[in-house]
Amino acid sequence: MFRFGNIEYLWSLLIVPVLVGFFVWSRISRRRALKKFGNHKILQQLMPFSSQGRPVLKFVLLMLALTSIIIGIARPQFGSKLKTEKRKGVELVIALDVSNSMMAEDIKPNRLERAKRAISRLIDRLKDDKIGLIVFAGDAYTQIPVTSDYNSAKLFLNSINTDIVPKQGTAIGAAIDLAHCSFSPNGEANKAIIVITDGENHEDDATAAAKSAKEDGIVVHTIGMGLPSGSPIPVHKNGQTDYLKDRDGNVVVTKLNENMLEEISAAGEGIYVRANNAQVGLNELFDEINKMNKEEMETRTYSEYNDQFQFFFAAGLLLLLLDFIILERKNKYFKNVHLFK
Repeated sequence: MFRFGNIEYLWSLLIVPVLVGFFVWSRISRRRALKKFGNHKILQQLMPFSSQGRPVLKFVLLMLALTSIIIGIARPQFGSKLKTEKRKGVELVIALDVSNSMMAEDIKPNRLERAKRAISRLIDRLKDDKIGLIVFAGDAYTQIPVTSDYNSAKLFLNSINTDIVPKQGTAIGAAIDLAHCSFSPNGEANKAIIVITDGENHEDDATAAAKSAKEDGIVVHTIGMGLPSGSPIPVHKNGQTDYLKDRDGNVVVTKLNENMLEEISAAGEGIYVRANNAQVGLNELFDEINKMNKEEMETRTYSEYNDQFQFFFAAGLLLLLLDFIILERKNKYFKNVHLFK
């Protein structure tokens, strides 16, 4: 397992493209100034030891050295030992709707982005629990298997968009069935499924799927993303924004299907929460999750990390040494050797 001990120092890498831009600008300015000063061939005769390639090579070495040193300061580490720990918690699987209707902007900035932010905050509040993530539209797919690695969960969460599932629709039942099968086998922890969707274009029997999950002791909660009044679905093409239209050219308005989501949560003996622009509702669900009995479960984690910064510092110092050794001007004894041309 790889991580950075002081990952915040990686922000310093932003200085590299700034320096590259300044270097390119200075080289262009220098060439323009030399053209105004005189003929290029005559200037070459006046400056026989001048080199065009050496300053560029020295700058590249300097940037590589700077990058290596910054990475070293961020303390790259590799996990060296796996340890099995026993923790008390619950297992959660979140089923997130990624259909096109989730791009509606009645919940700002849009339904999908607001849901992702809420899930990220929920992950931040978890401690000894496990979490998994399923995405669905016309089909359902596992995005994150049930895990206690919260950093990886948030990393995968950020990459989710409406293009991640090729088939459009809202197969809530398929998502619940997949979540039902995603929990740890033979796990004794209490389990819950949280379905986050606008509930539109229901294609299968989600209520039956929720009942089946509850028969195996899995609670099914639902969060309705959207407003009952509905909203058009924006479509972005060539830098312009339009709205999704049906075959007759009418703008499609997507509305929250509350009745369906209430039926699903009732069948799964969970609760239904409707999101709005003030809150999404995960806090209320988190309180419900905390009421569940926390059962002991095993988790494999890396318990020891070895610093690897010394390799990056060594590379940085070596690159600085090379930069120091290489002169910007040609050596008079090797002026006819064009290694850097």
